[in-house]
Amino acid sequence: MKKQRKSAQFKDGFSEGLKPLRPLALSEVRTVNDLVTQMSHTAFGGRSVGEAADVLHKMVSDKDCFVVLTLSGALTVAKMGLVICDLIDSGMVQAVVSTGAIMAHGFVESAGMSHFKYEPHLKDEKLYKSGYNRVYDTLELEKNLDNVELIVRKVLDKISRKTTLSSELINKRLGEYLLENAKGRGILKSAFTKKVPVYVPAFTDSELGLDLGIYNRKAKLKKKPLFRFDPLLDLESFTDLIKDRKRIGIFTIGGGVPRNWAQQAAPYLDIIQKRIKSGGGFKRYSYGVRICPEPTHWGGLSGCTYSEGVSWGKFLPPREGGRWAEVYADATIALPMIVKAVLERIGK
Repeated sequence: MKKQRKSAQFKDGFSEGLKPLRPLALSEVRTVNDLVTQMSHTAFGGRSVGEAADVLHKMVSDKDCFVVLTLSGALTVAKMGLVICDLIDSGMVQAVVSTGAIMAHGFVESAGMSHFKYEPHLKDEKLYKSGYNRVYDTLELEKNLDNVELIVRKVLDKISRKTTLSSELINKRLGEYLLENAKGRGILKSAFTKKVPVYVPAFTDSELGLDLGIYNRKAKLKKKPLFRFDPLLDLESFTDLIKDRKRIGIFTIGGGVPRNWAQQAAPYLDIIQKRIKSGGGFKRYSYGVRICPEPTHWGGLSGCTYSEGVSWGKFLPPREGGRWAEVYADATIALPMIVKAVLERIGK
């Protein structure tokens, strides 16, 4: 039988090198950074927000680190677009990988159109007839999307049909359009201004992808040449972008295709070197910050831990210097707090 533990053997925490927690003192909070910094010394979700700000600050302050921002979910229709602009405009991120929906709804906003609050008394059948597309508690107008299609048509009209398109190229041209024609801020406008490439790996899974499809169908009816679209152009562009960087970091909101697509560039480079013996390399993410409410036990990639990514050769393990933080929270709550705290730290 095991002997009952003795009081003389009890440790005090400090002797083991454990970090003591601290009460959250709101009386000492003057800025968002004050709050988030104090949260890092608390527990549960609050601590994860504080620790995420610490890792993100270290990531963006590392002058040898190339930072990739990945986006999924309905962030722009949920009015997080300007937060993403802040990340780009401040120089905190050097590449963006996103769902097409985020870029499409963001373009609506950037071009001066509005989204609306959903009222529960409105039935979905009536919303459909009225041209209101519901995203949980928010409405995207069908008229907005029709207007975007007209803009996309103008942008495509200026591109030679001999050009093979990629999401990076289309997003760049849309950003250029916003710079020349829109007064307000916008994700693609900021990205174009700061020369930050924006990749949408599942481009046809979006309103912008459908607009390209409509454009080609109209061209076919008029017996005009069609645009070719090659997603491998995006893959190779992004791979070349990170290949020779000293360190790479990833800031992930949500999960899905953007997260995996950005992460898989690391094993892709390894595979290239092993199978082709040229053009590849050994590259793993040194930093990672993830905001996503998806639990790990469903087995999906959106909820998988960075630790799991180590087994795939995507992330540097902590014992080799890897720094990660994972926040299981709604991004509309955690993202603005974390980004604002880091902006205050770097003085922007």
